[in-house]
Amino acid sequence: MSLGSVPLKYRIQIDRQQCMQCMRCVDNCSYGVFREEDDGNILIDSRKCTACHRCISMCPRDAINLSERPVDYRSHPLWTPEAREDVINQSRSGRIVLAGMGNAKDYPIIYDRLVLDACQVTNPSIDPLREPMELRTYLGQKPSKLDIRKQENGDIELNTKLSPNLELQTPIMIGHMSYGAISLNAQLSLAKAAAKTGTYMGTGEGGLHKDIYPYQDNMIVQVASGRFGVDINYLERGAAIEIKIGQGAKPGIGGHLPGEKVCTDVSCTRMIPAGSDAISPAPHHDIYSIEDLAQLVRGLKEATEWKKPVFVKIAAVHNVAAVAAGIARSSADAVVIDGFRGGTGASPKVFRDNVGIPIEAAIASVDQKLNDQGIRNKVSVIASGGIRNSADIAKSIALGADAVYIGTAALISMGCRVCGNCYRGLCPWGIATQREDLVSRLDPEVESEHVANLINSWTLELSELMGAAGINSIESLRGNRSRLRGYMLDEGTLDVLQVKPVGA
Repeated sequence: MSLGSVPLKYRIQIDRQQCMQCMRCVDNCSYGVFREEDDGNILIDSRKCTACHRCISMCPRDAINLSERPVDYRSHPLWTPEAREDVINQSRSGRIVLAGMGNAKDYPIIYDRLVLDACQVTNPSIDPLREPMELRTYLGQKPSKLDIRKQENGDIELNTKLSPNLELQTPIMIGHMSYGAISLNAQLSLAKAAAKTGTYMGTGEGGLHKDIYPYQDNMIVQVASGRFGVDINYLERGAAIEIKIGQGAKPGIGGHLPGEKVCTDVSCTRMIPAGSDAISPAPHHDIYSIEDLAQLVRGLKEATEWKKPVFVKIAAVHNVAAVAAGIARSSADAVVIDGFRGGTGASPKVFRDNVGIPIEAAIASVDQKLNDQGIRNKVSVIASGGIRNSADIAKSIALGADAVYIGTAALISMGCRVCGNCYRGLCPWGIATQREDLVSRLDPEVESEHVANLINSWTLELSELMGAAGINSIESLRGNRSRLRGYMLDEGTLDVLQVKPVGA
């Protein structure tokens, strides 16, 4: 008690003249901010507020107001309110501070300092409404050359054996978010949206619930260090397999699903006891080299009769280009790079905010390294972590990615307000929770439509951006850094990105 209370993060106020005392705020808040008193009035405990906006969105009279940091600490250039609160919280608990979502530090966003090219007089633009635009994307190994033979009847026969590839109707996929980290209704929404838009979604490291089986042709199953839910049935149901080595929000450590979120259904899917924490080891205990990784890649291919591509996911770290080059030689079909703004349900805050590098720099360095070594065709590059809009997608592809994963954006389209409290399992939107009363708030039919609308609208905008640049094929945009210019970026960053400054 000697530490006293800290200033409020948020203050909730109700306009009593507007309030009709319908009690929707009481019913909808899963954090206990509102309580109905015996006399019918509503008591507010602002210290429990997470700024999830559920009460505000459900109030029929717009009677609820939320203010951030109404009473703050004395300002200081080094000891920010956040730094002081972390010290106070750890002094009280003696524990690691957990956080959700991606890196929350005020680092410059490189995407916002890259601008795209557009055609003018001598190189006319293309109108996507009148001319075909090719956005189909194939993920997997490509041959360095094709061996063809002309038959006597004039037909052409292909003698080159092609590796299995995933065909996407749009270069936008839905990233890996496991059942357990998010609810079954949330996963169903994402799976339905992937099927509607002709793309794929990741299962995360939590296995595959039987209710997702109808959408297995649009699923990429994940094999992580904990191997939760992994068996031959799981591997055979996926359209592709992804080995998770690292994650952008917490490079160098394993995953953690709190036991509060491991309900009976989650325990059956993950093949672990109900109520127990699901903790993945930091490394795969059978992978300590590229040779070990290659053995697992080939083992998974052998188990699925060499019919499915195998991806490898790594966090964007300092030597990401060298690691990706090793993965390209491991028989993997794609490398997934997850930047430090990639979302997560639970991560130590110190990792989330201080470890890893931006996805923009990672994509460019990986693409350049693979091209320099003449092995770019051996592996596709998938960018992940902090993709917010279609412009970010276009810039990612121009920097060298073949496709992107979106995660947080898909959750926002289903109602997520990015409050960052996913690890508590109390999500009032029914997304990051296993509480049945909260999960039931999310309707998969409705929310799948929202996610599909988002993907479709971004695909249309991507077509427009390509057309403006005089490009009618996504292949022509990939790695085409001449169509980018850097604005207010330092020389070192421009050199890593291999992008010229504006005006050059």
